[in-house]
Amino acid sequence: MTASPKFLADATSLPVLETERLRIRPVTMADTDDLFAVFSSPRVMRYWSSPAMRERAEAIAYIQSIFDFFAERSLFQWGIAQRSDDRLIGTCTLFALDATHRRCEIGYALHDAHWRRGIMREVLTRLFDFAFDDLRIHRIEADVDPRNDASMGLLESLGFRREGYLRERWFVNDEIQYAVFLGLLAADWRARRSS
Repeated sequence: MTASPKFLADATSLPVLETERLRIRPVTMADTDDLFAVFSSPRVMRYWSSPAMRERAEAIAYIQSIFDFFAERSLFQWGIAQRSDDRLIGTCTLFALDATHRRCEIGYALHDAHWRRGIMREVLTRLFDFAFDDLRIHRIEADVDPRNDASMGLLESLGFRREGYLRERWFVNDEIQYAVFLGLLAADWRARRSS
């Protein structure tokens, strides 16, 4: 993404972003088993755009794709780890990066053992600060299954606005899924953070 600062354009890995409880850090091959635990969970993958992983080899291939997309600067995916043990419990992603229009999409997954603890709110708050301030993103977009109440509620509470309804957008596990499209502007985020 040519609009990103030089430190990221020339970096060999993503920066580590920290919060009070968490380290948002680059994913490594050492995270394979933990990443597989996240992405093989039917509960976690219920509203994802692809089915749950079935084999550990899929996690290895997924991590390699994270490296490859980072090399192209087309996708930035971090692991979410607790500071206490640095074990990966989820991921967060900026993808579909568009330098010309300064926009991207957000994606995230969290192991269900860590749901309802405010972890993803903490992660996204730090990630959005980084995206808007350091990467100079102007707009972040999200595509959410309308049945995913937790994700819809989280994004809306962070300032995202519903902007569209996409009928029969995904086919996952022989199921047709709809999507709600949401957007968050840098100016709205900064106003929310300063108030």
